Amino acid sequence: MSFIESIKTVLSNYAVFNGRARRSEYWWYTLAVTIVSTILYVIFIVPGLSEYTAATMDAAMAGSTTVPAMPGSLTAGYAVLSLFNLALLLPGLGVTVRRLHDTDRSGFWIFLALVPIVGGIILIVWEATAGTPGPNRFGPDPKAVAQPAAA
Repeated sequence: MSFIESIKTVLSNYAVFNGRARRSEYWWYTLAVTIVSTILYVIFIVPGLSEYTAATMDAAMAGSTTVPAMPGSLTAGYAVLSLFNLALLLPGLGVTVRRLHDTDRSGFWIFLALVPIVGGIILIVWEATAGTPGPNRFGPDPKAVAQPAAA
């Protein structure tokens, strides 16, 4: 599955939590969201954060005990980044659950991410593991569906 194709697939299955997702679908989508989030952070957060840090340092050097107000650009930047992440929350959860289904695990294993450090590592390993060949209890093999057998 290509980069663009995986993004289209995940977004067209916006809140679908059944079925299976190939590794390429999951990882290409994750890469795309990470790239866009990083770009938004650099454009909207970094300039305001620099301004806020400078104002805080100036106040501290002047002996002030009050913290300066956060600049509007930083507040707006956090709002933009938060809205972006909120808009992609359901597709991200959906593709993660479908990826777990591909490895023949229940989608409830996603709650393992709530366990600090270890839970995230285990999920990454499972997401990087090849799916079960052939159909499993969650549906047909997405590789077999994507690539029909030669006649």
